[in-house]
Amino acid sequence: MSTTTYWTAVDSPVGALLLTAGPTGALASLSVPGQKGGRTVQDDWRHDPGPFRAAEEQLAAYFAGELKEFRLELLAVGTEFRERVWAALDSVPYGGTVTYGEIATRIGAPRAAVRAVGGAIGANPLLIVRPCHRVIGADGSLTGYAGGLDRKTRLLTLEGFLGQPSR
Repeated sequence: MSTTTYWTAVDSPVGALLLTAGPTGALASLSVPGQKGGRTVQDDWRHDPGPFRAAEEQLAAYFAGELKEFRLELLAVGTEFRERVWAALDSVPYGGTVTYGEIATRIGAPRAAVRAVGGAIGANPLLIVRPCHRVIGADGSLTGYAGGLDRKTRLLTLEGFLGQPSR
């Protein structure tokens, strides 16, 4: 059974964003150029900016420093473990950060599960909207980000966690 995947591209301060959605219009992925594990447009996808109007408006407001919490219908499918990790990401507030160990604790996983938590965070299909950029190393370092550490730095700066946001 084949379902239609809709896509559009949106310009942003961190590069062109590729957004995809299924037939219901729920946002399924947000990828950036060069992203590790990011999506690329497939021949059978349908280009249609219609399902993405709310996402485009909210992303523009976020990058303008006017939106702190996305309110979009999301459709990210993963294992039960990954979905628990992704739900924990959703609770990390704008301008705040959390460590991989803290995410493990939040989902009731043992401390030894930090690597698995990191893998689930790295597999997050909804960059920016599901804020995996807010996860840092236990020592406060900006570790891993599928979209690249330069983008992670820009997002955390925009949110006021690192220095002053540049406008």
